[in-house]
Amino acid sequence: MTRPTPGMFSLVLHTHLPWLAHHGRWPVGEEWLYQSWSAAYLPLIRVLRTLAAEDRRGLITLGMTPVVTAQLDDPYCLDGMHHWLANWGLRAQEATTLPSESLRAFGLREQAEAARALGDFETLWRHGASPLLRDLISAGTVELLGGPLAHPFQPLLNPRLREFALREGLADAQQRFAHTPVGIWAPECAYAPGMEHGYADAGVGHFMVDGPSLHGDTALGRPVGDTDVLAFGRDLQVSYRVWSPKSGYPGHAAYRDFHTYDHTTGLKPARVTGRNVPSEEKAPYDPQRADAAVDAHVADFVEVVRRRLLSESDRIGRPAHVIAAFDTELFGHWWYEGPVWLERVLRALPAAGIEVGTLSDARARGFVGAPVELPPSSWGSGKDWQVWSGEQVADLVQLNTEVVDTALACVDKALAHSATARDFVADQILRETLLTVSSDWPFMVSKDSAADYARYRAHLHAHAVREIVDAQAAGRHDAATRLAEGWNRADGLFGALDARRLPR
Repeated sequence: MTRPTPGMFSLVLHTHLPWLAHHGRWPVGEEWLYQSWSAAYLPLIRVLRTLAAEDRRGLITLGMTPVVTAQLDDPYCLDGMHHWLANWGLRAQEATTLPSESLRAFGLREQAEAARALGDFETLWRHGASPLLRDLISAGTVELLGGPLAHPFQPLLNPRLREFALREGLADAQQRFAHTPVGIWAPECAYAPGMEHGYADAGVGHFMVDGPSLHGDTALGRPVGDTDVLAFGRDLQVSYRVWSPKSGYPGHAAYRDFHTYDHTTGLKPARVTGRNVPSEEKAPYDPQRADAAVDAHVADFVEVVRRRLLSESDRIGRPAHVIAAFDTELFGHWWYEGPVWLERVLRALPAAGIEVGTLSDARARGFVGAPVELPPSSWGSGKDWQVWSGEQVADLVQLNTEVVDTALACVDKALAHSATARDFVADQILRETLLTVSSDWPFMVSKDSAADYARYRAHLHAHAVREIVDAQAAGRHDAATRLAEGWNRADGLFGALDARRLPR
């Protein structure tokens, strides 16, 4: 007789892109947003709506950063996405006219997929993502994790701006979803000792860290320090089974290859084929072969989770909690078959007798251990802060410090003169400051992933801050207003951001 599976499993997804609207198109810029939207976000919502219609609850804990939801609700981005989806259909149609039989067959499948995505978008998404997510949250299908505005690396951030970004981020979620998150995905899972007190003051009850932050003991949520704020840790043994820096399901030979393009249409018609097979020798994509691989990997994952729950429960002497956590964009954007795998695994886990729940469910059901003192940590390379504070990005660290100091001094002065009326110029200074200190820019530089674009963006927003501040400091208030209005046309996200709420 098979031993019953103790404990509970949680799937946590972290959805994030930097602010890309109005800041380039290709190879880095809005195309990144539209690719992720079409390949990951549209299918994910489709999967969750399907499961919600079956009255399934507590399926995933879904992190949505304020900066990504701002783009998924933004009229300019919605219009751009509509055009992108239509263009996808045209590129697929072009593939059906090519000499290659395999490309023509691929084009027909891609054409049907593009038409389905466009139909979904036109019927469900034209008012943005927030109404769709609000329904899923209200139904209890997902638990929402929030986060600070513009995804700053919090341990290196001025405490006043850190508090402001977090509180404004939670308020942004309340406005969009009629729901204030009780948990957050801290940007980059970054933690510095004492941050739990800021979380408690803001009403945050739990947050995610990477497994090494808890010294690998992730079997229970742990109160941090002398607070009731819980740290939940990503189980690397289970998470890395799906995707790690070196391996995981998406690298299977049957799956669609992310890197190989048909240069006529921009579509991806090849399968992985083999780890060392050059692009020109990749085999054509075979949907049936890929589908069989999905089933095999669903079965494998269910067994991995079952074994981990058993071993962790035995180790701690009580039912354990196992968390697998990933970037949402893995499912569909990087791993084409990922959304299908997600739907099947979310059905297969409970069918195999494994309890599935959210992080809030875990707290309510008592998966909580003894208090812990966390070290300075992140989920980046080395599990420390080096990606965001190392020598390679020392210039950006210095830039961030200078810009934040400049911005706060100017905003303080402006608010001292007019503490009651909202100050559009001060609001835009803080908006550009938060975009300057986005954790994405040092990450991209450290990883040498579009590093030039990342440096350009950091310095562009820093320039915006300095330009507005200089005009304000010189008493040219009309000029400062015109400059703020100009920058707002590109960077008008977080319309409810209010500098008057900046901690004094």
